[in-house]
Amino acid sequence: MLVKPTLTTARVMASETSLPHRTLAGIRSGSGTTASSGGTSTTIPHTPLRNVHSTFGSPSTIRAEDETIIVEIGTRSLRVGFAGDPVPRGVIAFSPEQSRRVGDFRAWESGYQDNWRKWTAPKDWGREYELWNYDVRNLDLDLVGDRIERALREAFTKYLLIDTKPRRMVAVLPSVVPLPLLSSMLDTLFRRFQSPGVSLLSAAVTATVAAGVRSALVVDLGYSETVVTAVYEYREVHCGRTVRGGRMLVEQMHQLLKQCVTEKDGRAYNDPTDKSEEFIASFDECEDLTSKLCWCKPAAKSQGSQQANKRLSILEEEDELEGARSTSQDTSESVEIPLSSTQPPAIIRPSFERLSEPCEHTFFDPQRQPNSFDDEELPVHLLIYRSLLQLPLDVRAVCMSRIIFTGGCSNVLGLRGRIFDEVSRLVMERGWTGVTGKVVDEQRANLRARSQVSGRPTEVGGETQERTSDAATAGQERDPVEEQLRKAAGESMPTVQGSLRCIESLGSWSGGSLVTQLKVPAIATVDRDLWLQQGAAGASRPGNVDVRSRQSMAAGGLIRGAAAGSNWTLGIWGVA
Repeated sequence: MLVKPTLTTARVMASETSLPHRTLAGIRSGSGTTASSGGTSTTIPHTPLRNVHSTFGSPSTIRAEDETIIVEIGTRSLRVGFAGDPVPRGVIAFSPEQSRRVGDFRAWESGYQDNWRKWTAPKDWGREYELWNYDVRNLDLDLVGDRIERALREAFTKYLLIDTKPRRMVAVLPSVVPLPLLSSMLDTLFRRFQSPGVSLLSAAVTATVAAGVRSALVVDLGYSETVVTAVYEYREVHCGRTVRGGRMLVEQMHQLLKQCVTEKDGRAYNDPTDKSEEFIASFDECEDLTSKLCWCKPAAKSQGSQQANKRLSILEEEDELEGARSTSQDTSESVEIPLSSTQPPAIIRPSFERLSEPCEHTFFDPQRQPNSFDDEELPVHLLIYRSLLQLPLDVRAVCMSRIIFTGGCSNVLGLRGRIFDEVSRLVMERGWTGVTGKVVDEQRANLRARSQVSGRPTEVGGETQERTSDAATAGQERDPVEEQLRKAAGESMPTVQGSLRCIESLGSWSGGSLVTQLKVPAIATVDRDLWLQQGAAGASRPGNVDVRSRQSMAAGGLIRGAAAGSNWTLGIWGVA
């Protein structure tokens, strides 16, 4: 009689006839499958299970949760990357090539680079390389939004390798950006990229964070202007600006090149009868020569330093003379510069010392008196000194020992050291008083003379008494053991203040990336729905924002409060 096989019998027969490496249990088991054959046991090898790290997986697994995108927008470039990255993934520079439309093949025509005069008007020399201008009276805001959109799409495709689906963004901007430009940028991010929310961070504050301090004096040597911002406890307390920046530096370099070309041709510079064109070289060539050859001379030695040098030994004086001779020989040597954008092409040979004149005239302008400058055209060292002078005493003591130089012009050879030396000279000569003049200088000289006379030791019996060191007046010695104990106890170390000092920073973008990665909510956080409904007119002042909405350290804490109907603000950009 035949027995109808049941399901259990079929499973038993399948387990007896199937091979060990084909069984599902053998694949899922954590240990190897043992098979017995002829009284011997062998272990079947298999691949152990392991957790796949994100770096070895698909790129889609890395972006499983939407990461915040950090965007730093400047006059000449746009930096973009993800939150938590130490440096931006890509930098997009604005240029006329970015404005070309589909089907515009002029760049591949022969002689296109030489015909820059045909495509560029004299009044627009260098303007096409700028995203915006802070003078928005004659600025096309729609064109600014289009250029931002094109730069972001290029960065997403080429550097970030992501699509343009809605993502949260953090914009790092200078605090001097006008409200119309800010509105144009937010309209682009909300309407064309569908971002659910945009947080605004100040470039000066993020540069302070990237330096690892809470207070600093940030000197942004930018392209359009130089901005000096005092940051105290992560808040901007003072801001000063001057029009001396990268644009003026390139224009001064062009004036130097034009002067060299006219001298080579045997014509007088600034001749009223000369009918030559205003710009003889292209902006690309002038900017390239500025970044490669421009340098800054060191500061002139003051009278006190010259008197101190007289007390040097004979050997040290000889070394200084040899160094001065070698320096004078180096500065007197000429540099051969071929110019291809001039008509006709020329070769000029200016001296090395002459190449420092554009930086000298742009940032210092020593030919003019300090009282002849306008408030918006002060030299950089004088602007820094007046910014420190206007700060309260405690804020000044902290900020003057944490001076940060940022911006593209800070890479000019010798510029940061020269500015620091000039500020130190002003502090030594004037002190911390804003009153200047001949009478004040005479009074200071009399006080110095009296202090020198009173400070001399008295003579008794024709011999000079030596000053004895008293333990009460001696300075406190450094105790490394006490410092280690304070550090272990978590006590704050005494901060350096009251002396001029420069510190390094990783940059504004890196500071914004760090702040966003730490989930620190920004006060100026704009929701997309509220912006589309109200626009910039619906923003409130920072003091009117409900602080309870920021009690949660989550990134969307302020957004939830805004959606619930509380006030929202644009921060320092919305204060008129």
